[in-house]
Amino acid sequence: MTIDIKSMGYVRVASTDLDAWRTFAGKVLGLGEGRGPDPSHLYYRIDEVSARLVVFPADRDELACSGWELADHQALQEAREHLTKAGVDWTEGSAADCAERRVQELITFTDPFDNVFELFHGISYESRPVVPPYGSTFVTGDQGMGHLVVPVSDDVEALRFYTDVLGFRLRDSMSMPGEFVGKEPGSKVWLRFLGVNPRHHSLAFLPMPNPSKCVHIMLEVDRLDDVGRALERVKKHGVKLSATLGRHMNDEMISFYVRSPGGFDVEFGTEGLQVDDARWVARESTAVSYWGHDFGGGA
Repeated sequence: MTIDIKSMGYVRVASTDLDAWRTFAGKVLGLGEGRGPDPSHLYYRIDEVSARLVVFPADRDELACSGWELADHQALQEAREHLTKAGVDWTEGSAADCAERRVQELITFTDPFDNVFELFHGISYESRPVVPPYGSTFVTGDQGMGHLVVPVSDDVEALRFYTDVLGFRLRDSMSMPGEFVGKEPGSKVWLRFLGVNPRHHSLAFLPMPNPSKCVHIMLEVDRLDDVGRALERVKKHGVKLSATLGRHMNDEMISFYVRSPGGFDVEFGTEGLQVDDARWVARESTAVSYWGHDFGGGA
């Protein structure tokens, strides 16, 4: 038995500069403003869910946690039992935690690399339609919020933990020279891409430390024109472009990467691949992209 995660539900970001996030989330990414119980926090919507991105004031800039949706109380109870059997310590979310996230129940734990995960069920959704400032429609539904790439120190243990303990399914792999991350010359380390629903991957990991506790978060829209318009807003607001427009090999996403105020990147894209687990075969891609994605930002 493994945990039956349905999708990535939300991310919570600690920030020393909420004004920078207001500009970045609203005016660059084009996320809709939401409401929440704490007036000092920023809540952002991309669909009917009450908040997919929450930014809160802190003395550091980092990804505080990611939330992963389960079907119901029974699924969460089975997750508690499974984590306990696997030797993973978890804590029950308080009433205040659940109220802040607008969920019925949640538990929190860390992976072996100090990344904080939350499992929840019963998130609230709104009767009031989301109104993104630039009219973008985000691809969510059973694919969830998007995808997340986290830093790890051991790619072998990461693959074991995320598949055997958390129940993610391997969708694709890509190798890189070990010396890139301080390993001996001639060795390999692996980037792995893992899924739980039709989205090609909801979680991936990079075996390289990152002080922001996040490599990138991906948001997907349903039209290429909205990607292009967002790219123009990046230039207009003077935000650092981390990678130029390109199309990835593994999930076929046409996207660009931009540096967030949190120190990690946000990938903004469209045309992401959807897969059928019954027919999918995991393979190794030999390049990051078919074209584009200059990670020098086009400099």
